Amino acid sequence: MPLISFQKAKAAHLRFGERGEKYAGKLLISLGMEILTTNYSAPGGEIDIVARDGEALCFVEVKARKPSTRTRPIDAVTLSKKRRMVLASRHYLGRINFRELHWRYDIIEIVMTHRRIIDIRYWPDEFTRSDVQ
Repeated sequence: MPLISFQKAKAAHLRFGERGEKYAGKLLISLGMEILTTNYSAPGGEIDIVARDGEALCFVEVKARKPSTRTRPIDAVTLSKKRRMVLASRHYLGRINFRELHWRYDIIEIVMTHRRIIDIRYWPDEFTRSDVQ
């Protein structure tokens, strides 16, 4: 008798976002960075990718959009989203006992179809904590 899965299939927009995050992870690795964790959830926020770039800890937001969208994906990283990233990063830093670590907030924007990347841009050190206060 075959196995039957009772899990709900993920919505198309969630699967699309996951693909974008995989492409972003590959980009970071190709730049010599180490992926520490993905989809880190904390009270008040989430971080798509936490990576290490040499001595720096990078909190990375990934925004993927289809080419028909009129705005750039980075435009969706609002002040509110940046504040939630800062909250989540504080939580993460507290859990790892972050003495002597440098950290930054990066954004990767991806324009893609379901199967192909049209454009991918990496914005390291895009904002600071003081920018969102």
